[in-house]
Amino acid sequence: MLLPCKDKNGFSLLHRCCCTYPSFLTYKYHTFYSPLHHNKLYTYLIITMANPIALAFSLCFLVLFHSCLAARQQSQSRQQNECQLDQLQAHEPDNRIETEAGRIESWDYNRDDFRCAGVAVQRITIEKNGLHLPSYSHAPQLTYIVQGNGVLSTVFPGCPETFEETEQSVEEQRGQQGRGEEQQQEQQQTQHGQQGRGQHGRHGQQGQLGQERFEQLDRHQKVRRIREGDVVAIPAGVTYWSYNDGDQPLVAVNLLDIGNNQNQLDRNPRRFYLAGNPQNEFNTQGESQFRRGQQGRGQQGRGKSQWDQDQQQQGGRSRHQQQQQGNNNIFAGFNTQLLADALNIDQQTAQQLQGQNDNRPQIVRVKGRLDFIQPPQSEQEERHQQGIQRQTGQQGQNGFEETFCNFRIKENIGRPSRADVFSPQAGRISTLNSFKLPILRHLDLSAERGFFYNNAIYSPHWNLNAHEVYYVIRGSARVQVVNDNGQAILDNEVRQGQLFIVPQNHAVLQKASNNGYEYIAFKTQDNAKINTLAGRTSVLRALPDVVLANAYQIDRQQARTLKYNRQETVALGSSRSSQSQGRGWAIA
Repeated sequence: MLLPCKDKNGFSLLHRCCCTYPSFLTYKYHTFYSPLHHNKLYTYLIITMANPIALAFSLCFLVLFHSCLAARQQSQSRQQNECQLDQLQAHEPDNRIETEAGRIESWDYNRDDFRCAGVAVQRITIEKNGLHLPSYSHAPQLTYIVQGNGVLSTVFPGCPETFEETEQSVEEQRGQQGRGEEQQQEQQQTQHGQQGRGQHGRHGQQGQLGQERFEQLDRHQKVRRIREGDVVAIPAGVTYWSYNDGDQPLVAVNLLDIGNNQNQLDRNPRRFYLAGNPQNEFNTQGESQFRRGQQGRGQQGRGKSQWDQDQQQQGGRSRHQQQQQGNNNIFAGFNTQLLADALNIDQQTAQQLQGQNDNRPQIVRVKGRLDFIQPPQSEQEERHQQGIQRQTGQQGQNGFEETFCNFRIKENIGRPSRADVFSPQAGRISTLNSFKLPILRHLDLSAERGFFYNNAIYSPHWNLNAHEVYYVIRGSARVQVVNDNGQAILDNEVRQGQLFIVPQNHAVLQKASNNGYEYIAFKTQDNAKINTLAGRTSVLRALPDVVLANAYQIDRQQARTLKYNRQETVALGSSRSSQSQGRGWAIA
C-alpha cells in the first residue's frame, strides 16, 4: 500500500497531522517522478502487512490520515483567502445590547475585512453610576477611552491585594495630627490613670478584637483612574471591571485581537462573565433584541429596571431555560452544592453567584455609590508619576515596577503635549507602542491617536507589519485604500462613530474635511511601522532622481520637484492646488 508522506517542501504530512505509524506495519520510503502531476517529485511510504488481520487497522489509519490532511489543507486555504479583499467599507455597529446602565455595541466580526485583520471591536457606553461587571476574554484587548472618566481594575492571577483598608482613614489621621501637643498629653495622662489594674488582660482582648477587625477590612488589587485619551491594555484571560463615577457617560472603544497567538480557541470572540446574566455581545441578530428592549422601555415602572419587568412578564425563567439560552455567568454551570463546598459558603449565597434570581445583563446600576480603596492623588503628583512612566518606558526593560504583578497597563495619548508628530498647519499624531508601554510587547498590539485640522492630509502610506483598525472619534475625512492591483477598494467619506480597516501593506490616504478629523487606530503589532509616499521621510525622497525620471517618464527637474515639494513628514498641510481652488485649511 502506498501513502504520500511528504509534501513539496519535504516535510512529513503524517507528522503534521499528529499521526504515528502502527507497530504492526513495516515500511520504507520510495521516491519517483509522477508524469500525471507534471513530473513533480513525490515521496511515498510503502507499507506491507506483517499480519493480514492488521488490514482493518491499516484502512482506519488511511482514512484518519486523509481526513486530517484534508482538514488542514482546507484551513490553510481559508486563511490564505481571508485577505483577498475586493472592496472595503466604513461600518456602523451591527449589534446593540441595551442594559439598565448603558449599552454595548459591536461590529460584525464575520465580515471579510474583520476576518482578514483577525479582530473584533466593541463600543461600550457606561452611564453615570454604572458598573460593567467583571469579565475576561480569550484574546488580548486594547481599549481607548473616547469620553468621560471613571475607574478600572484588573485582577492579575496570583498577585496580592495591594490596596488595603486601615482602621483609621488618612483624613482621621491628619485630624489627630493637627491637635495640639498639650491636648494629647492630657489624654495620655487620663488614660494612664484609668489603666492601673487588669492592663494585660485588656491588651489581650484588644489584640483579639484588632485581629478580627483586620480580617474584616477590605483588601483588593489596584484600582486605576481612567479618563478621555487613555489607552488600556488587558492581557488574555485577565479579569477586569470598570465603573463610571463621573457626571457624563463613559464611552470606550474596545478591540479584541482574536487572531493573536495567545488565543488558543477559534476566531469567534468570547467574553466570560463572573456575574450577572449577560447577553451575547457579538450576536448579529442583536438589533432585534434592542428594538424589543426599546419598545418595552416606555412601560418601565419607577424603581424597576426593564430587565426586571421582562422577568415578571415572562413569569420567571427556570435555571434550565436560562442555560438553554446561554445567558449565564461562568458560576452558573457549576453544581450549586459543589460550588458552595468549594467556596465554603451556604447554598443561598452560591445561588446568588450563579445569578439564579438576577436577570441583569453586563452593565448594572449601582445603588448609592461604590466605596472602595483608592489613594488620593493631586494633579502635581499625577504629572510627576506620568513623567516617571515616560522615563521608564523610554528605557525599555524596567526593573521591579514592571514585574508581572505591577504591570503598567494604561497610557494617555489624547493630550496635545503627548504628540509625537506636530504640525501647526496640519495637526498632531501620538503613537503608543511597546517601548512606551512595555505590556504591549506581551499583547503584540499598539495604538495611534490622530488629530487633523481642516483639510489636512495624513501622508499616504502603508503598514509594514500590521493591520490597522480605525475608529473615527470626531469629524470626518475622505479615505482611499489601494490594494496590490492598484485598485481603490475603499473610496468614501468616513464620519464620527464609523470604523474601517486597512490591511497590511495596503496603501491608505486620508484627508480631513472642513470640520477636522480625529481617530484612534489599533494595530496588530506591538511596534508597528509605516512607510510614507509623501513628505521628507517618504520612499520617493530616498530614490535617485534618475530612477524617478525613468520610472515615471518625467525629466529630472520634475523628479526633484516630486521629491522636495513636501518638507513635512507625516502630517501634511493643505496643498497649494487646494488653496488656489478656495479650499484652504483652518485650525480647528
